[in-house]
Amino acid sequence: MAEFIVAIELGSSKITGIAGKKNLDGSISVLAVVKEDASQCIRKGVVYNIDKTGQCLTSIINKLKKQLKYEISHVYVGVGGQSIRSVRNVIVKDLPTDTIITSDMINELMDANRNMTYPEQEILDAATQEYKVDNQYSLDPVGIKASRLEGNFLNILWRKSFYNNLNSCFEKAGIAIAEMYLAPLALADGVLSEAEKRGGCVLVDLGADTTTVSVYYKNILRHLAVIPLGSSNITKDIASLQMEEKDAEAMKLKYGSAYTENNEIDNTLKYSIDPERTVECRKFIEIVEARAEEIIENVWYQVPSEYTDKLLGGIILTGGGMNLKNIDRAFRNITHIDKVRKANFVTHTITSSNADITAHHGDMNTVLGLLAKGDMNCAGAEYNPAQNSLFNNSDLTMSPTSGTHTPSGASRQGQGIVPTPEEKKKAEEERRKREEEERKQREAEEEKQRQIEEEKRRNNFWHRLGRKVKEFGGKMLEEDE
Repeated sequence: MAEFIVAIELGSSKITGIAGKKNLDGSISVLAVVKEDASQCIRKGVVYNIDKTGQCLTSIINKLKKQLKYEISHVYVGVGGQSIRSVRNVIVKDLPTDTIITSDMINELMDANRNMTYPEQEILDAATQEYKVDNQYSLDPVGIKASRLEGNFLNILWRKSFYNNLNSCFEKAGIAIAEMYLAPLALADGVLSEAEKRGGCVLVDLGADTTTVSVYYKNILRHLAVIPLGSSNITKDIASLQMEEKDAEAMKLKYGSAYTENNEIDNTLKYSIDPERTVECRKFIEIVEARAEEIIENVWYQVPSEYTDKLLGGIILTGGGMNLKNIDRAFRNITHIDKVRKANFVTHTITSSNADITAHHGDMNTVLGLLAKGDMNCAGAEYNPAQNSLFNNSDLTMSPTSGTHTPSGASRQGQGIVPTPEEKKKAEEERRKREEEERKQREAEEEKQRQIEEEKRRNNFWHRLGRKVKEFGGKMLEEDE
């Protein structure tokens, strides 16, 4: 039987599907790559046209099946987009003096955090920052005596409407989701080293329409934000010189630079726009640099002030936008962080003949990170083109169920896994069942305690009565004598 993993990334301007096989030596062999332009259905990584997105997804799956010669039973999905943001939350639990903290108490804090509600927002993931035990901070407080337990969490939110739209797209396309991951977290696992995460770093994914900023410190995600600016904004600024965007993109790739020394600018040089028109070199440089500077300043603004002096790992750039000339130099000048690295490729060993992957331009890092996350065989039965042509695109052999193997809940927190609607429903049922069991247990313990108190009271009564009878008898004997 065939074995391969399929991952789909919904980027800010395109949808990418990839299939690969994990080898015994830990490497990954890429078997197929398919891309679809999503400019008509996805804006800044957010689905706004469900039908067209569903059509793109169906097209990707059909093309992958033709290349793989097998049906696809389910896929791994990476989600991101402009509406994603992180919010800090604190949950406090007061305890009796010298109470020993248990794992159940930690799970209660996690559940309480997961049950937080935000207007029109959905909690996609929750990363535990640290716990405060009385006045001391701890990453693992189980077994410590305390009278107060405080949990600090980083909740990653997304608009409910966008979350629902995304699930509707896969349902319409009849594509089963094996697991849904937060793309920025899968990317971080793919390109960052343990030393960078531990020492503190800023991962900047420079996409076409959006730029994602992830801040890590002590191996924990501390902040996540998506800026609605990307490399396409530079292209549009160049296009304001009255040219088509495809020509502006070509000029950006050929002449564009995020930073140029003043003495390196040739004031007599002119770049050709078309056979009749030109643009001065200095003016072109100013257009590109102005937008690049705006993007970098917005990135640096997103880094919380308490971590700006704790970035031993520096700044790591990835995504297609990092290929702009001197982008790393511009980051150094504006942020004053000397350690800037370009992550051209993931840390996994990848073998592929696909030009987009072998180019190591950084724009395939996220989907490769998603592929590395997969651990379930996505291969179905052998592909039969004749049989499939008899049905509509919506009549694919895949079941539209989602979330088939990983339970939601506290154990999934901070793993970058986005619970599907079915998992959320199951988790809510489990939560209610657990609360009912806890209520019954409390009532049973209260009843047992009441009985113990009653028994003590009765024993005390008979003990006091016996003592009084004994004292009365002693007095009687004294009087008789």
